[in-house]
Amino acid sequence: MKIKKAALIGMGAIGTVYGKLLHDRYGADFAVIAGGERKEKLKANGIRFNGNVFYPRVLSPGEQSFPADLVIVSVKNDQLSKALEDMRSFVGEGTVILPLLNGVTVRDRILSVFPDNRVFYGLSIYIDAVRTADGVQNTVDGVIDFGDADNTVPSPEVTAVKDFLAAAGIECEAPSDMIRTVWKKWMLNVGCNQVSAITGAPYGKMTGIETNGILFHEAMMEVVALAKALQIDLTEQDALEYENLMSTFSPLGKTSMLQDVEAKRRTEVDYFAGTVVELGRKYQVSTPVNHVLYCIIKSMEQLY
Repeated sequence: MKIKKAALIGMGAIGTVYGKLLHDRYGADFAVIAGGERKEKLKANGIRFNGNVFYPRVLSPGEQSFPADLVIVSVKNDQLSKALEDMRSFVGEGTVILPLLNGVTVRDRILSVFPDNRVFYGLSIYIDAVRTADGVQNTVDGVIDFGDADNTVPSPEVTAVKDFLAAAGIECEAPSDMIRTVWKKWMLNVGCNQVSAITGAPYGKMTGIETNGILFHEAMMEVVALAKALQIDLTEQDALEYENLMSTFSPLGKTSMLQDVEAKRRTEVDYFAGTVVELGRKYQVSTPVNHVLYCIIKSMEQLY
């Protein structure tokens, strides 16, 4: 298998970083899916990234002239249902779908709409892209981890996508245990994103303030307890690794959820604490910290 054409839906911070690299490498063989006013705005004004503007090919939902070999999905969780409908005409019999959303329910939600397509697990880590009034700013492109549940022997589809992304300068890996990888990233989101959202703490204050660190750790440990119940390889050592990692992040950098709160946007709390609490009930695992985080963030959204 060889990837020749790719489309991306969701030109937020992460989508912009990878969209720019794909546009630079593949030109008209790469397209952004956007409709209505969003499409007209992108075509007229382009996309501002690190102080410069680029103009990718933009195609409307329903467009029939661009059968994509790969569709990358980088919207927020609450935008996923609409995105799946908008990208339907770009998905053919052999199209591979690569999601870059946070959370552990994403792949199942995509498969419910495209049950006959190859849908990978996927995520982006270590990227520091931020949306500002002057467009997207980014210094570290991060890494895309993706693939099937077990990539001990990568499939031809995994290899093809990896080659396609790497040729555009996108660092990517196919971890042998992708379930563990997805849960580990989700654990970080559950801890860091939510604590930052309620406290306003940038990365430099996440563990620098003792009580922030306590909340961060305890929220993650509820994910570890869930993983144990589901026989997923996640441990307290993984949580401690993330806590130590905070010192390597930009001290003034902010999580995506904190950025959402500051901009008075709906957050992804339903897919973080909400999912933790839901799974806790299902598997009889106590999740009091995430229950409180969920209630606080939901209340904050109502007060915008």
